[in-house]
Amino acid sequence: MDIPILMVTAKTEETDKIRGLGLGADDYISKPFSPTELVARVKSNLAQFERLRNGNGKNSVGGNKSNEIKIGRIMVNLLTHRIYVGERELNLKNKEYELLVFLMSNPDLVFSKEQLYERLWGMDAFGDLKTVAVHIKRLRDKIGKGPQNTVYIQTVWGAGYRFKIKMNILRNGAQN
Repeated sequence: MDIPILMVTAKTEETDKIRGLGLGADDYISKPFSPTELVARVKSNLAQFERLRNGNGKNSVGGNKSNEIKIGRIMVNLLTHRIYVGERELNLKNKEYELLVFLMSNPDLVFSKEQLYERLWGMDAFGDLKTVAVHIKRLRDKIGKGPQNTVYIQTVWGAGYRFKIKMNILRNGAQN
């Protein structure tokens, strides 16, 4: 069953948080925490999961109302929660899925780590922003590269990340 995974632990070191998120957790809560914070995080994660699971009326890149987003070789079916790269189906954790859907729904727009953290984790960017970088890395590893080894999720140094939909042709014929 696809559900958000929240880690509740006494470990507070940055490496523990990164390891927990790297193993597939969608959120990481360190002790001590208030019961109301825990409830708020659970509700936030479940609400985001439901919004993504129901498709929330997202549009495809072409602007046509659809239950699919397709860019290059990557296709996301918003109703079935399935992602394909070519013919290969990917198994993503909930936050990886949310991040991919968000970036693909907003192609070529640059989002800072803070913006992504606030959108996907539903909190002000008080949390560990390395969480975003960890999830981006996992997504890149799972998605692979596009034609001519083009990276789909690009780092815009000093600004954030974007999902690139157009591959620029350089003068020598190579793509970037």
